[in-house]
Amino acid sequence: MGFDLVGITTAEPVNDLHVEHLQKWLDSGYAADMAYMHRNFEKRIDPGKLLDGAKSVVCVALNYALDPDEIIADNPELARIAAFALYEDYHDFMKERLRKLAEFIADTAPGDAKFKICVDSVPLLERALAQRAGIGFIGTNRMLINQDFGLYLLLGEIITTVELTPDKPIDKPCAECDKCIWICPTRAIKSAGTIDAGKCISYQTIENKNEIPDDIAKAAGNRIFGCDSCIEICPYQAFAKNKKRKNRDFKFHPERLTLKLNQILQMDETQFEKLFADSSLKRTGLEKIKATIRKYQAF
Repeated sequence: MGFDLVGITTAEPVNDLHVEHLQKWLDSGYAADMAYMHRNFEKRIDPGKLLDGAKSVVCVALNYALDPDEIIADNPELARIAAFALYEDYHDFMKERLRKLAEFIADTAPGDAKFKICVDSVPLLERALAQRAGIGFIGTNRMLINQDFGLYLLLGEIITTVELTPDKPIDKPCAECDKCIWICPTRAIKSAGTIDAGKCISYQTIENKNEIPDDIAKAAGNRIFGCDSCIEICPYQAFAKNKKRKNRDFKFHPERLTLKLNQILQMDETQFEKLFADSSLKRTGLEKIKATIRKYQAF
């Protein structure tokens, strides 16, 4: 199917440490205005509640790191866009391949197998499940880390009623070098590996529907959609053996690397739709992105 990593785990609830971390994060107000994070708590921690009779979860990961020759130097006149949004929308790309994988499992499994495809839009602690499935471990920046592929990993899952042999979890702790903490432009990452979404540039430029606070906008600079600082600084990313993406079917848009801020400000909806028709930026919308740029340029 073109995924870089795969692991299998049971459909049992995640362990108490993950449950406790989620509850504390919500209680601390670190979810900012993401009210949906407070809903479906039981489903988030228990994949079995998303599909009746679930027995297994197949976890996959797709490496989306840029090739070294695709990386360009930062320029304050250019828009900085998180690496995942330089590709086609990963939701559809991964779902299509997960469906084919589910069909293969159904053809080889006895009985009436059932499946639920999950790519980011379902209430599920997917990093906790990926860790339990042996794909990687969770770092201080809460990203899933694989020692061979680093942190540029998009995750997807198939919850199924088919009983599959689970892989061994990766219980390796983060190195706790704290580089991701001090590199964060807004100090959104706390020492205990907790993210304050209200201070996170990714939240503010993608999820937040309101105006970005002045201090966040100033720190964000020309980052108009997401932020990769805590990934780029991570030693596990620096020493990853497989930095180049293997799946060339995952369409990369190099033209998004050289977009000027003023060029985006002059766009109308038709031009925006043409340029980002298959992009995650569509969900955030042109007006929100323009507002982010204007706020940055005001400083």
